[in-house]
Amino acid sequence: MKITVIGTGYVGLVSGTCFAESGNDVICVDKVEDKITKLEQGIIPIYEPGLSELVHRNFRDGRLRFTTDLATAVIESDIVFIAVGTPQGDDGGADLRGVWAVGERIARSLDGPKIIVIKSTVPVGTNAELARRMAAVTDIPFDVANNPEFLKEGAAIDDFNKPDRVVVGVRRPEVGERLRELYGPFLRTDRPFLVMTPESAEMTKYVANCLLATKISFINEMANLCEAFNADINEVRRGIGHDQRIGFSFLFPGVGYGGSCFPKDIRAVIHMAQSRGLPARMMESVDVVNEAQKDVLVHKILGHFGDEAKGKTVAIWGLAFKPRTDDIREAPSLVLIDALLKAGVSIRVHDPEAIPNVREIYGDKIIYCDRPYGALEQADALAIVTEWNEFRNPDFDVMIRLLRSPVIFDGRNLYNPTKMAAQGFVYQGIGRARVDRDAILQAFSTAETDWQFLRD
Repeated sequence: MKITVIGTGYVGLVSGTCFAESGNDVICVDKVEDKITKLEQGIIPIYEPGLSELVHRNFRDGRLRFTTDLATAVIESDIVFIAVGTPQGDDGGADLRGVWAVGERIARSLDGPKIIVIKSTVPVGTNAELARRMAAVTDIPFDVANNPEFLKEGAAIDDFNKPDRVVVGVRRPEVGERLRELYGPFLRTDRPFLVMTPESAEMTKYVANCLLATKISFINEMANLCEAFNADINEVRRGIGHDQRIGFSFLFPGVGYGGSCFPKDIRAVIHMAQSRGLPARMMESVDVVNEAQKDVLVHKILGHFGDEAKGKTVAIWGLAFKPRTDDIREAPSLVLIDALLKAGVSIRVHDPEAIPNVREIYGDKIIYCDRPYGALEQADALAIVTEWNEFRNPDFDVMIRLLRSPVIFDGRNLYNPTKMAAQGFVYQGIGRARVDRDAILQAFSTAETDWQFLRD
């Protein structure tokens, strides 16, 4: 098929590239000329594992093109995807100006019947409103469908190629069948292709993200409760996760969620509910809990140092809101950096991918380190914010030599508290029972001990 994807952000670029990889002719459109020039040169504006290689191969083979010429791209295509940004507006709802502008330009460019597919995350009713706005511009027949994305940053290629399900919202069965044909190569393992109304498809995306965000805020609130009563959230998590009604996914305690989706979508749902005079008490609480959770490491660090915090140096491992991405939108690390700088703390940071984005915000206010161990040099403590795999099994002997004092605030519960105490660290996780380091060290110095119990 001949496909146009308008918008070369995260969703648009991944979708267009994966469609091209499955044999379609794809044109990716963006209004930013510099971005298109760089894409043609093989410079990818985002970090996503595997994406650069796919873009290069499909561009080389002629299945993937980049342009700023929206009108020509629409004319050359059978299906046009809208994948422009819908950022949070001042009122908390989604800002749809980009969708409306692109829709009008598509309508003015139509030379025959087309299927227009909204891939962007949009409030319920956007499909119908876009169709109305486009019909006011052109007499040429067209269909507007909705096809929400369910891509996880850091695993987007796999998610697109091996989806749990594909959801489309259509007005006519013929449009659904055309989209089923397009997605056929990705559904060979009998994953469901779900056809529904556009309104239901629009809502499906929001409901999915709201539920996942709720699970994160729930486990974080329970973790804080565990810590207050000297229970261990990791043990509690195992205790509940084997219940098939509950499971383990998205029940990892930490420093809160961030990124471009969960915070924005939760607030959009709150705005949608309020626009109909309905309460959104649960979603409001999820958002409040998450914003408060971003301060957990701040309280732990400043509480540990007390009046002596000013002049201390803290190393931070992990800046992106999650591993395998360079995205720092709504990242908990930024909350931590802001609070520590305000308290007069010096900061040394390391992240495998996100340092350039953080540097644009903070400039020379903090020190950037190419290696995780480099961030530890002369630091009075380490704070772990993002669970990159390379942080999971470090050399603790090297760490304890480099740190000025052996203190770790683990925002992702990567390590065993008892083992850390036995190695001489002062260690605080999220929702973990406190371990008396001095008692552990005394036990090892006076008696032969079986180390088996220290295994994770």
